[in-house]
Amino acid sequence: MTAGEAIRAAAEALGDVSDTARLDAELLMAHLFGCSRSELLLRHMRDPAPPGYPALVERRAGHEPVAYITGRQEFYGLPFIVTPATLIPRGDSETLVEAALAERPDAGRVLDLGTGSGALLLAVLAHCREAQGVGIDRSPEAVAVAHRNAEQLGLRPQARFLTSDWHAPGWADALGTFDLILCNPPYVESTAALDRQVAEFEPASALFAGPEGLDDYRVLIPQLRALMNPSALAVLEIGADQADAVGALAAASGFGAALRRDLAGRARALLLT
Repeated sequence: MTAGEAIRAAAEALGDVSDTARLDAELLMAHLFGCSRSELLLRHMRDPAPPGYPALVERRAGHEPVAYITGRQEFYGLPFIVTPATLIPRGDSETLVEAALAERPDAGRVLDLGTGSGALLLAVLAHCREAQGVGIDRSPEAVAVAHRNAEQLGLRPQARFLTSDWHAPGWADALGTFDLILCNPPYVESTAALDRQVAEFEPASALFAGPEGLDDYRVLIPQLRALMNPSALAVLEIGADQADAVGALAAASGFGAALRRDLAGRARALLLT
């Protein structure tokens, strides 16, 4: 069976699992060929399908995300290593990077709270080559992934990653102050119904934040001012229906808040000053 024939069969098999079945099938095949999807389509469709392909398709049929199967996910034009210890970076979160680069392109020190794979911080540092960044996460496994991403992107001299938890006393004592703070905290309601590929595979500790999805905002927002230089900006990711609630928490801590929407027009980020 050729690669093209195997992809067609896989796309049919995945039709009930994924809204992007054909794309998923192509990405899994490209992974086995060790090439980009474009190169696969141009050069390898008539080559014999690699013997390991059915096993990858079976994993996807069990709702495992393609990014965890391949260990890779693109974010803001950069390739990131991902593992089940980290959330998969999503295009919606690029809204935070775009806002940060537009509002604070000259930031000297950048902090990423809940860094996961390091995607937010490293995407900003890739465009601010004079900046220095710190990413923190309470998961040592996630911090290890972020280290690997900084290394493979050539950003290791600019970035350091620490295991730390903003719920713990004194967690920020040695961090200093920053010109830009990025944060994609847990913000999903504890009773929310999620797709199986999210609920069964992505880390719950990075998703859920109490019955309203606001628990981490309540802890974190009052602590932000002590981490910010006088003209600093904090950019927080929010759920699509959380702008008013998180904005009220920000106002109670003395912040002004501006909303940014993602490409689908959904509320996605609050900019705090």
